Amino acid sequence: MSKWYGDEQVLDDVSFEMDRGDVTVLIGPSGSGKSTMLRCVNRLAEAQEGEIFLDGEEVTAPDVDVDELRREVGMVFQDFNLFAHLTALDNVALGPRRVLDLSEAEADERAHAQLERVGLADQTDSYPAELSGGQKQRVGIARALAMEPKLMLFDEPTSALDPELIGEVLEVMHDLVADGMTMLVVTHEMSFARAVADEIVFLDEGRVVERGPPEQLFDNPEKERTARFLDRIASHD
Repeated sequence: MSKWYGDEQVLDDVSFEMDRGDVTVLIGPSGSGKSTMLRCVNRLAEAQEGEIFLDGEEVTAPDVDVDELRREVGMVFQDFNLFAHLTALDNVALGPRRVLDLSEAEADERAHAQLERVGLADQTDSYPAELSGGQKQRVGIARALAMEPKLMLFDEPTSALDPELIGEVLEVMHDLVADGMTMLVVTHEMSFARAVADEIVFLDEGRVVERGPPEQLFDNPEKERTARFLDRIASHD
């Protein structure tokens, strides 16, 4: 697929596949198109060329119900996007109530279960202002999981967190991997990418430079551009 913002091409013939249960991690410098790629998958952004398929259905087709698509594709953002006036429980239960038409009791039960899954069973009545950044992000993950999606998108979910809070979010993501969740992840956490990814896709200037399993891409990259990027990342760790 390809995408432009005005005259600037931000995705240039990007193509890859995932199987159910796969974890694919997109890496690359800022401005390489990683977040745009995620946003195109759930139609928060529209690609001008190419198609995206989920379970054999073309989600980029003009007649696709975008609301239905977003029930099946959960997304966790950098900046939490929680409703400040709602408790953690109500933030998580809102989608099941309004979108899935669950009863209040059913939605609350699902929200309780997902908050427990991310280690926040004791914070159901807390408002976002009362939570740490890591806790807010875990509420965001629980909110996406409450819709029981087929695919989870993570757009640099730890980039807005203090270093000591990153681990608690990555731990939840490790657990999702262990549970078999299909995940497409944009991250700068290379040790996490190495540990969980089935495939790493390195993007630069909107193009796929190299892709492969973590051990091949990190330890023996084929492209000089990949090696330079990884060396620079390693020097900042």
